[in-house]
Amino acid sequence: MPGTKTPVTEKLAADFSLRQNDIRTLICFAAAGTVTVHMQWPHVELLDALIVLLILGYAIASYLWLRRRVYDEKREKIFDNVMTADAVIIGLVLGLSDFSILPSILFVTMVQFNSLINGGARKWMIDNLAFIGGVGLTLLISEPKWVLSDKLEISIVSLIGIFTYFCAYAIFVHSRIHKLDLLNKKLLNEQTLYKLRTYKLARYLTPTVWKAINEGREQSLASERKRITVFFSDIRGFSSLTEELEAETLTDILNTYLTEMVNIATKHRGTIDKFMGDAVMVIFGDTQSEGLKSDCIRCLAMAIDMRKKMKELQTRWYNQGIKKPLQIRMGINTGYCTVGSFGTNHYMDYTVLGTHVNLASRLESAAAPGEILISHETWCLVKDVIMCRDKGEIKAKGFSHPIKVYQVVDFRKDLGRLQSYFEENAEGFSMHMDLEKIKNYDKNRVLAVLQRATDRLQDKVIK
Repeated sequence: MPGTKTPVTEKLAADFSLRQNDIRTLICFAAAGTVTVHMQWPHVELLDALIVLLILGYAIASYLWLRRRVYDEKREKIFDNVMTADAVIIGLVLGLSDFSILPSILFVTMVQFNSLINGGARKWMIDNLAFIGGVGLTLLISEPKWVLSDKLEISIVSLIGIFTYFCAYAIFVHSRIHKLDLLNKKLLNEQTLYKLRTYKLARYLTPTVWKAINEGREQSLASERKRITVFFSDIRGFSSLTEELEAETLTDILNTYLTEMVNIATKHRGTIDKFMGDAVMVIFGDTQSEGLKSDCIRCLAMAIDMRKKMKELQTRWYNQGIKKPLQIRMGINTGYCTVGSFGTNHYMDYTVLGTHVNLASRLESAAAPGEILISHETWCLVKDVIMCRDKGEIKAKGFSHPIKVYQVVDFRKDLGRLQSYFEENAEGFSMHMDLEKIKNYDKNRVLAVLQRATDRLQDKVIK
């Protein structure tokens, strides 16, 4: 959350405050030394001695007090106020030392540097006003001589004090930069690690959920009633196959199948709700709705593409030694459902609930291998675009009345003279051909294979 400090940054800030406190205390001691050298020894005035003691007492007391406040939430404001008080002390010291040339230049430079580096223009203005106030305070406690003094003793003490200040500050800044550099490298490494973990975590979330969380739109996942299209599919006979194949082979088959199905669902902009073994649940119209009719058409286009892809996978698996043909069955329904996040404070799931979800699942269970069954509500929305066959009514578990269902054939534009997809299966024969996917440079090779097969079949005597 914005403004939240980590233990590392808190420790770094506290260390910065401690070093600031050390450096400003050096300045106070240098100021006290400047006044001490200015005294007329052995005829020391009581006021001068008292001022030196007050400066030393202030330096020690403020140093100890600030050390106890390094973890205070308001420490930055506290340090700013104390450094402003330091500027008053410096103004007072320069007035009492008759504005000796070198100390005046050094201390004034130090005030400018310290205020600008610690607070910018606003801090610079406040500290300079405080410095002028300190000079003005000199008028109240002693009669100024206003003679620019160049006493060597004063200059040496001031020079040593300011020299020590700048050396200490340089060492501190170098140390600070080094620590920040190390912290920056650590943060970059952590950022890379978190990105990697985030990428891995994203694979377990639906794109809808991941995108909403990543963009800070969690409120868009709140549950609401929507009219959506729900899709279910599974592989007929997959459970029995798990008992026949080795775990590695089974995992490879399942991952290949799910990868292809996900690619097709993503292509048609469906939201993958969940995987349940070999079963897939996809919804259309939850967050990227293009209108109810368009959502239905996209869903059926996805189902048809999945059926075609399954034919390709069957051939691939057959060549890998999987003799048992794996066929997909699908069910689709459209209706009002509750869409959103459900669960507890510790675990949430983005899904859809409702009778129409259950019906889509029942249609998938009732479908024959390679068949796509849709409800009457879905058929009404796509009948002018997609050819369907009336399958009559079925009895579905959990529904008291018979359900009118239709079998999806294909897009009307792909049937008749404009048909672009062909498939046929018989004992000893299996073929599927998608004209839209055949490349121009493969056309002659495909024709040659078909011609050779035709010639051999015509010449063969069938017993």
